Amino acid sequence: MTAISIDNNDNIDIIVAMKLHILVCDGVFDLGLAALTDTVGLANAMAGSLPQAPAHIELTLVGVRRRIRTAQGLTVPVVPARGVPEPDVVLVPAFGDKMPDTLSARLTRPDVPDAVAALQQWSTAGAHLGAACSGSFLLAESGLLDGHRATTSWWLGPMFRQRYPNVTLDESRMIVNSTRFTTAGAALAHIDLALRIIRGRSPALAALVARYLLVEARSSQAEFVIPDHLAHADPMVERFECWARSQLAKGFSLAEAASAAGTSERTLARRLQSVLGKTPLSYFQDLRVEHAVHLLRTGNASVDQVAAQVGYSDGVTLRALLRRKLGRGVRELRRGG
Repeated sequence: MTAISIDNNDNIDIIVAMKLHILVCDGVFDLGLAALTDTVGLANAMAGSLPQAPAHIELTLVGVRRRIRTAQGLTVPVVPARGVPEPDVVLVPAFGDKMPDTLSARLTRPDVPDAVAALQQWSTAGAHLGAACSGSFLLAESGLLDGHRATTSWWLGPMFRQRYPNVTLDESRMIVNSTRFTTAGAALAHIDLALRIIRGRSPALAALVARYLLVEARSSQAEFVIPDHLAHADPMVERFECWARSQLAKGFSLAEAASAAGTSERTLARRLQSVLGKTPLSYFQDLRVEHAVHLLRTGNASVDQVAAQVGYSDGVTLRALLRRKLGRGVRELRRGG
């Protein structure tokens, strides 16, 4: 399908429809799949309301198995991946497996190599590939993300980093985009992924759809991260985290941290980098930010008082740190924004 656009100078542009495939694996995350299809569907429905309507997005659900069921047991009608027209974009929604142990088992199932082969074929043919949440693991399994930047669900960061060391992971980001790949964070970041693809065709249409879906611009998952959840991925990191929480108001010492964790400074730094992708000081700052947000939202202490409780000399420093780490100011955080 094509669309014809005529500008004010009577120039005629033929806009070719974008072929978008969603690769659906058995056990797909219901909410993720629905978020992708509904966001794209809304974009198609609203495109005609724009002065210069972008071409229709041809959405096809494809699978490497004939019978696909969601994590909640719903049947998904799919077209076999083999034989469908070459796509312009392929998106991979999350699996219903939300935790490392079940996700690890899911990735050993026999349909995964077939899905990986399909992704490799489409990438070779020039398709842009995207994935959200745990779907980024399937994309990483293909090896295509090696040497590239990516994001995933924040709580799966340690597992992703250990499993795919050649991918530069930043799980604090909501969207990581490049010329060939787009990855998105957890759960509702499926909407952000779909909007990013729509924005590539029409920024005006993406903005309109976001307004109808009540989706605000959001670049970070950082505000949602639970640091001690990540720390439990490794005993040494967990010991460091316990020490750090007791020292927030006192200050950071790498030597004391290493001693509390029962290791050397160098080993501690290497372990945090491999598990969390952070230095000990950076993670210490994350814990300060987490505690400061908790105090701001649950009490009436002034910003200077909260700053003192998390080890900063004044509220100015804390305000700057919150803005840099979370992209939000004190007023927004106090009202839960």
